[in-house]
Amino acid sequence: MKHIVLINASPRKEWNTGTLIREAARGADSEGAEVKIFNLYRLEKFTGCISCFGCKLPENKGKCIYQDGLAPVLEEIRHADGLIIGTPNYLGDVTAVFRALYERLIFQYITYKKELMNYNDRKIPVLFIMTSNAPEEYYTPEGYGTMVSGYQNTLSNFIGSTKVMICSDTLQVNDYDKYDWTMFDPDAKKARHQIVFPQEKQKAFHLGAEMVKNPWQTME
Repeated sequence: MKHIVLINASPRKEWNTGTLIREAARGADSEGAEVKIFNLYRLEKFTGCISCFGCKLPENKGKCIYQDGLAPVLEEIRHADGLIIGTPNYLGDVTAVFRALYERLIFQYITYKKELMNYNDRKIPVLFIMTSNAPEEYYTPEGYGTMVSGYQNTLSNFIGSTKVMICSDTLQVNDYDKYDWTMFDPDAKKARHQIVFPQEKQKAFHLGAEMVKNPWQTME
């Protein structure tokens, strides 16, 4: 049985990012995979890389040795057959907890050796999901697309072939009037959420299923 690890890097467990992560989990489960979801904001206290270089020592090479709330997550990923990570776009980037995980996940595999660039010899397919209040046209190479490509390329190089799913122009809150956000059209936001978000959920479901049934890493 394949083991798929899913990570919600949003502080809101039940909102857009969390919903898409659960849909992807349902998709993987429908193909017989064992799934495990981590909500990063619900974990015990953790930090990004502390630059101890323990992962570079001969006895640990390729393994982060720092013990905190992220340790069990990194261990699950180490033995997973697929990884799905979702984050909202915060200030043009990923969330702080995503970045902490990303640092710990990637840095442990960097060798600083010319003859061997990556300690990770077990590549797995990765799905990177980003939800965003910004519309789709912001995700061009001149805009947020550069940021997304950076994460995609690094994940592909060190973890495994990475697909990207962008869910744009999302509904941030149910009651826009409460916050007096005059730059939005609340009715348009809600209408789009009712029509488009179910399609995004379906897409996440299918990608989760595809990761198990026809993993893209093996297709390269």
